[in-house]
Amino acid sequence: MAAVTALRSGCRAAGRLVCIHRVRSCSSIRFIKSKYVCVFDKSALKFSHQQRLFRTSAVSRGQIVQFKLSDIGEGITEVTVKEWYIKEGDSVSQFDSICEVQSDKASVTITSRYDGIIRKLHYNLDEIAYVGKPLVDIEIDTSKGVAPEEDVVETPPMSHEEHTHQEIKGHKTLATPAVRRLAMENNIKLSEVVGTGKDNRILKEDILNYLAKQTGAILPPSPKAEIIPPLPKSETVPAAPKDKARKIPVPVSRPIVFSGKDKTEPVTGFHKAMVKTMSAALKIPHFGYCDEIDLTQLVQLREELKPVAQIRGVKLSFMPFFIKAASLGLLQYPILNASLDESCQNVTYKASHNIGVAMDTEQGLIVPNVKNVQVCSVFEIASELNRLQSLGSAGQLGTNDLTGGTFTLSNIGTIGGTYTKPVILPPEVAIGALGKIQVLPRFNGKGEVFKAQIMNVSWSADHRIVDGATMARFSNLWKSYLENPASMLLDLK
Repeated sequence: MAAVTALRSGCRAAGRLVCIHRVRSCSSIRFIKSKYVCVFDKSALKFSHQQRLFRTSAVSRGQIVQFKLSDIGEGITEVTVKEWYIKEGDSVSQFDSICEVQSDKASVTITSRYDGIIRKLHYNLDEIAYVGKPLVDIEIDTSKGVAPEEDVVETPPMSHEEHTHQEIKGHKTLATPAVRRLAMENNIKLSEVVGTGKDNRILKEDILNYLAKQTGAILPPSPKAEIIPPLPKSETVPAAPKDKARKIPVPVSRPIVFSGKDKTEPVTGFHKAMVKTMSAALKIPHFGYCDEIDLTQLVQLREELKPVAQIRGVKLSFMPFFIKAASLGLLQYPILNASLDESCQNVTYKASHNIGVAMDTEQGLIVPNVKNVQVCSVFEIASELNRLQSLGSAGQLGTNDLTGGTFTLSNIGTIGGTYTKPVILPPEVAIGALGKIQVLPRFNGKGEVFKAQIMNVSWSADHRIVDGATMARFSNLWKSYLENPASMLLDLK
């Protein structure tokens, strides 16, 4: 009796006592050989004998699986962790998004292969993760199948109360990665926030309102434009004519920070890819060729087609016409749609016209490409460009969008400038850079001055396999298509 009383007191102090002599796994059921198992449940003591099935919820039965970063192709061995969509303690299902990583070629979303609970994140934001190394630890239910032996790691038991506190409520919540990150930074469970967006999607404002209710804070009002009083009549400056008004470049507003010392940062992501590509481009002897194009007729044609494209939900710029005209020219001069091997012994003529378009993004210079332009209409090219530009602005372009290019156009004119010297992207052999469109005076066949829409173009070609005459003839053909857009109809397929 005294022994039982002492044992009862020990259980009150420790909460739960489990004395296990040996654990043996059998298929997906776990048995225990023990001298005794004592489970304290408020006022009762229960003893289970040898070979008794272990069913108590006091100790977690899950096993920890190290979810490793798989090979994402293109010879990529390391990536940068840009965003976590989960945190430790979150429940995940198969195919749920875990994180977004960025290589030197593309951004990739990593999804879960298991149903379970996140127990450990092996990397912080902006840290380098390596292919084949653990990314997260996931606790899985062993009753649904045992994970591979080498992936299972030991973990200390976790109480039922801790498990309940960390587990997410059953239903799925709709929210963008940015909203999930905001919720995670403020330790807010999305299951407790009422979404006001479409299909009850949780918006950023919902998180801020929830946070304000919890902390009693008052959200600042939305910023409004400052109202500037008009000048007195005597100081009123006459407005310049609309056609003579000059566009003043708007400086990028960034806070001025003076730290007093230099800062060193590693070269990562797309910048790392640019270092590698431009270093390889230095080995190519570049041949340059420049010309100007009269786009007066094309400007009029685009203005007529813009409303039609808009009805179809597509924004129509000049670039689809430039790309299609380039493809028609490549049919006549296939050497410009080729590649030269590293030993300079073989030339491969590409069957597909995968024309790349250089884009300036917050992540750096990226060059996605429109696949199989030779079989696409101008409208289909415009639609694909809209998709690539949307994904590029969001930093969500995939590897397929960024690889496989055979020819490149860079529309530097959207920023400014007329002529430039574009650098070839290996293994391609040619690239074109387009300047801004300007209204300039020109002479017609009768010697009369007229107002023309002029654009300058600069070409670079690999002079090892492309001669100057070929580049000039290609440019002249491309120019003729753009100066007389109706002529493209003769060669369209």
